[in-house]
Amino acid sequence: MVIWLIIIGAAAGFLATRIMHVRMGVVETVLLGMAGAVIGGLVLRVLITVTGALAGLVGAVLGAVLLIWLWQTYVRRK
Repeated sequence: MVIWLIIIGAAAGFLATRIMHVRMGVVETVLLGMAGAVIGGLVLRVLITVTGALAGLVGAVLGAVLLIWLWQTYVRRK
């Protein structure tokens, strides 16, 4: 697990320093990448949780609309 974090951190740090045009040493690059992976992972989890909750709300509303339509179409025939 730790080795995988170092590998991902090195790759992320390398890409980030190239994108930002910054020169750093290997240790700083790996540490920067590892910290970025932790922060990015937390932000992504929060976004997925929020979007998941919103998707659940949208699904619930669509399900309720479908049930109302079925009720009006087949149960309450006038």
